[in-house]
Amino acid sequence: MHPTLLGVLGLALLGTLRAQDSVPVQTDFQQDKIVGRWYTIGLASNSNWFKDKKHLMKMCTTVISTTADGNMEVTSTYPKGDRCEKRNSLYIKTEQPGRFSYTSPRWGSKHDIRVVETNYEEYAMVFTQISKSTGSSTMVLLYSRTKLLSPERLERFTQFSREQGLTDEEILILPPTGERLGRHG
Repeated sequence: MHPTLLGVLGLALLGTLRAQDSVPVQTDFQQDKIVGRWYTIGLASNSNWFKDKKHLMKMCTTVISTTADGNMEVTSTYPKGDRCEKRNSLYIKTEQPGRFSYTSPRWGSKHDIRVVETNYEEYAMVFTQISKSTGSSTMVLLYSRTKLLSPERLERFTQFSREQGLTDEEILILPPTGERLGRHG
């Protein structure tokens, strides 16, 4: 490869990494306080799967637990047709508290996950940069301990998602599901 092209590619990659590093992580993140049950209230993404499926999406429950080695087990239960489906993910801790990595066994995508903001008992906002061979995408999740969240928190989620370059069409406040998830999730 031509040295100039390598330099340009290197600078482009550096710019991407620098942009990712500008996304903050919760100060003094306390992993033991984020464990427990959450409702996924908001989802924002510029990925193709999100654009294809967003009209079908509903609120889901997510349970976060800590493994013996300090990683996070994240189990999401969401409606799919007339049944509930579960997805388990193991978030591997990094040297930076509140930042995790995950590799999808199904798609091979690599996820850089950051807990951006949380007060632990009301809400948590999580940013994920997803990289795969076909390109990268951004996702922001808004978790709540209850099925309702204050308009101020919803607005903060929308504002933060826009700051990450997501458009209003890529930001969704998820409609609640029936109580079925509450009993089974």
